[in-house]
Amino acid sequence: MAQEQRTATLFIVATPLGNTADLSPRAAGVLAAADVVLAEDTRRTGLLLKALDVTARRLVSFHEHNEEARLPQVLAMLAEGLDVALVSDAGTPLLADPGYRLVRAAREAGYAVRPVPGPSAVVTALSAAGLAPYPFSFLGFPPRGAAEARALFARFGATGASLVFFERKNRLADTLAVALEALSDRECVICRELTKTFEEFLSGRLSDFAGRDLELLGEVTVVIGPGKPARSSEAAVREALAEASRDGGRPKDVARKALSRLSGWTLKEVYAMMVPHWSD
Repeated sequence: MAQEQRTATLFIVATPLGNTADLSPRAAGVLAAADVVLAEDTRRTGLLLKALDVTARRLVSFHEHNEEARLPQVLAMLAEGLDVALVSDAGTPLLADPGYRLVRAAREAGYAVRPVPGPSAVVTALSAAGLAPYPFSFLGFPPRGAAEARALFARFGATGASLVFFERKNRLADTLAVALEALSDRECVICRELTKTFEEFLSGRLSDFAGRDLELLGEVTVVIGPGKPARSSEAAVREALAEASRDGGRPKDVARKALSRLSGWTLKEVYAMMVPHWSD
């Protein structure tokens, strides 16, 4: 049974990717009013708040190297009735950043957790990449080991979804080479410096970028388009038609029903297998 909700609140606050004008008025208000602001990099967040003319009452570091040690301290702050706001270096917290353990622990302890939505590099990249935006899988930062990264790409690449991930510029060429091995050649967009002065979108295929020194500066988000589904065999089509025809119905309805079990075939092609002399 869920515990009775206590008065203190943990806010999950999205901050700008680069353009400070993207911080919402609500987010600015929450950061100014919070008793404590948890930041990945207190210096970076301090500079952002200064640029926005927002004064944090207290800035405390919260990052991947101290998350475990900080967690009981933050819960103690909430127990004192202090409102806490969590931010990442840029964008929406918890996406490739620490924080979900804190959110879980705060909820289990009965504290309110309130998202303050805003910028997200994942959604921003998808919206402007020109590749199928859904379904998509977000992979965070791929593993550093080539074998582990290859397995990750192969696993999620088989779902038919677009893939979005973050990568450091000095590892990008090698990671894209691994993606090419695992996924074959797919459309790819490298999104650099999103919302910043030198924002750039490099469009092509994995083979255009894999293993190349792109000499990119700044932060990088990569979108890889979905692969084409393998075409079902003719035997699979006939099996699907036999299954679909058991309940009877018009030939086109049977063909449509069979098509739902297949990939790489059109309705016209499936129908033609039922009625060989059918044409437009």
